[in-house]
Amino acid sequence: MDQALDHSELHRHAREKGINMWLYGLVRLVLVPFFKLYFRQEKVGRDHIPRKGAAIIAANHRSFLDPFIICAITRGRPMYFVAKTELFQKPLQAWILNRLGAFPVDRGQGDEETIKTAKAILARGELVLIFPEGTRIRPGALGKPKRGVGRLALETGAPVIPVAVIGTEAVRKGWRVRPHKVRVRAGRALSFPHVSDASPQLAKHVTDRIWPCVMLQWEWLGGLAPIRRAAVIGAGHWGTSLAVSLAHAGYDVHLGCRTAEQAKQLREDRENPRYLPGVPLPGQINVTTAASMDLYGHDLICLAVPPASLPAVMAAHGHLIPQEAGVLVLSHGRVSGELPSVFVGERSRARALAVAAVTDDATDVTIASRDRGFVRQIAAVYEDIGMSATRRTDVAALESELAAEADAVGAA
Repeated sequence: MDQALDHSELHRHAREKGINMWLYGLVRLVLVPFFKLYFRQEKVGRDHIPRKGAAIIAANHRSFLDPFIICAITRGRPMYFVAKTELFQKPLQAWILNRLGAFPVDRGQGDEETIKTAKAILARGELVLIFPEGTRIRPGALGKPKRGVGRLALETGAPVIPVAVIGTEAVRKGWRVRPHKVRVRAGRALSFPHVSDASPQLAKHVTDRIWPCVMLQWEWLGGLAPIRRAAVIGAGHWGTSLAVSLAHAGYDVHLGCRTAEQAKQLREDRENPRYLPGVPLPGQINVTTAASMDLYGHDLICLAVPPASLPAVMAAHGHLIPQEAGVLVLSHGRVSGELPSVFVGERSRARALAVAAVTDDATDVTIASRDRGFVRQIAAVYEDIGMSATRRTDVAALESELAAEADAVGAA
């Protein structure tokens, strides 16, 4: 049993001997009815899982239960899956997982042994489950995929089935497994040409084709969509800089100006000479007056105005902020004695709220939100525009620090 700790032995067994069908059948006999009754598991798109032949299942990852939940939709077909090396440290656990189809991956190391094992399994016509995110992502929207799934699809020629699972992140509290609705949806298989030695660029390109299909299943199930469309209210230095950076990163951006004259000048000159001279506004930035902005359909509302302007902005827009949107507050100071997040939160229906503090050289940002999923989303946005992001959950503490700094600057 000590050999269970030897990763080479685990890989060899997965390649040459495979799943222990007696153990697999017993576990499936217990878990499938349990999932149906206890988790009220809903399975959509089972017909997209082939009854025979090799296929790669690419899925999002929220919980340790995901491989077993997804296995329940394969219509009895055995399915192999990658799992982090930490799960194979205990001999008995390593043996059981390996005989159920798991083989280890050294996350973040470009594990060639894992790729070889997956190729061997696919070569004999079986199913392999890959989690392109590389680790569990919870809560909030999906994470960003690694290119390994694209490489595997190209170098094996196996079709890729996009799958999303939702609800598994909520079933566990400590060691207790709670009843919670779990849903799984499989999409149509994707096919790619067979390439014997895929370059990193080509693998990334294919991964970038696969992942939106996983996201499509996720959003169909009601999962939180990524931030795609942002409204920036305030065309000062920070607002214009943020709008330009977001546009360069591929986001759909609307920039709201205080006056019609400023909006007209920015539209015509495609530059903000007062606050950001010499920096052209990308063509995909839609410039308008803040008063005429339609916030419906925006995933992110950025309030880039001084604290003194927040009352007027919230009076005009607070009731128009969609419930599905998140709000990012960039005001530093106090509003009628209140912290900006408190002031904004009391006057909007947004699903989540965050505050951000950007360093003077615009290389680092500190983000705080009580919603862990939203703070991760905002951090990802800032990382997309090339900044290093620090996450916090103590919103009031961060704003108090910023207010103290603003007061000190004002006093000086």
